Amino acid sequence: MADIINKIKNLYFDSYGKSEILINSLPRSGSDRQYFRIKESSYTIIAAYNPVREENEAFVGFSRHFLKAGINVPEIFYYFPDDCIYFLQDLGNDNLYLWLENKPVSSGFDQSTKDLYKKILDSLILFQTIGIQGIDLNWCYPHKHFDRQSMMWDLNYFKYMFLKLMAVPFNEKLLEKDFIVLCDYLLQVRQDYFLYRDFQTANVMILDNEAWFIDYQGGRAGAPQYDVASLLYDAKIQMVDQDRKELLGYYINNFCSITGEDKNKYLDYYYGFSMIRVMQALGAFGFRGLYEKKPTFTESIVPGVNNLIKISEEGESCIYLPELFKTIRSVPDTPLFRDLLSEINEIKG
Repeated sequence: MADIINKIKNLYFDSYGKSEILINSLPRSGSDRQYFRIKESSYTIIAAYNPVREENEAFVGFSRHFLKAGINVPEIFYYFPDDCIYFLQDLGNDNLYLWLENKPVSSGFDQSTKDLYKKILDSLILFQTIGIQGIDLNWCYPHKHFDRQSMMWDLNYFKYMFLKLMAVPFNEKLLEKDFIVLCDYLLQVRQDYFLYRDFQTANVMILDNEAWFIDYQGGRAGAPQYDVASLLYDAKIQMVDQDRKELLGYYINNFCSITGEDKNKYLDYYYGFSMIRVMQALGAFGFRGLYEKKPTFTESIVPGVNNLIKISEEGESCIYLPELFKTIRSVPDTPLFRDLLSEINEIKG
């Protein structure tokens, strides 16, 4: 890390002509990216280091494009591709998850929370409709579209990094067949909107009561249902079904009035995309939590599974996936799930 900090100091001096600065490392999440806050007097910016150059190209390119479209994303001040470093606008420390955590327990999903969520959903529609216009899909990494291969990657991630690590019993041949059926089903939907890919509370920053957005470097062209499911089925957030349905209805009404899409058809495919999104997230929780032993990810497994069970119950009326639905229902019967549930109950007291 010392080498990276020294490189950032030198790049800052070359760019701004000043070297009297403080550099503090920011907490890391699940990726290999590292963030640093640079402070010069009362002025701060963020330095990002990411060894994956393709992701840097995507984030920088998308950011500049979205800014021109009037979407709240951080300004990129300087980009040093050979050093895998870029300087960007400091949006503070408060993301939507922390904003919700800091609210009084009694307030729950009160009107101010719903109003903020609706503003965030309005911004999502901007990403999906205005943001995709004129975008260079060559920035997208690793795929330009959320295609069959992308879907199968997510489903196999769920199988190997979650089901197998949790020791969930399933018939591999029948599960693979259901994965193919699910992909065939989802690929019937229009795939020409911007798919943010990780539209969840940790990636929505709250600054001066306005929502700003980060971590869209995995974006690509895709179906609109995926991202709204990412937000409304975020495993870290306790959202009751009534509030989730209210926010979904608000989003669908606005999205369909702007795009001319059919509301009923949108909803027909919503639960299928919700399933694949939550399965992808559970794969990440399994990899980061069960394999890499990071507790913040392990804590999301039980609520994530509960979300997936709810979604699959809704999805059974839309698509026939017998082995997948049976497998999902069997997760709570595994010893590891029961252990994780017991830990949660002990913490709650």
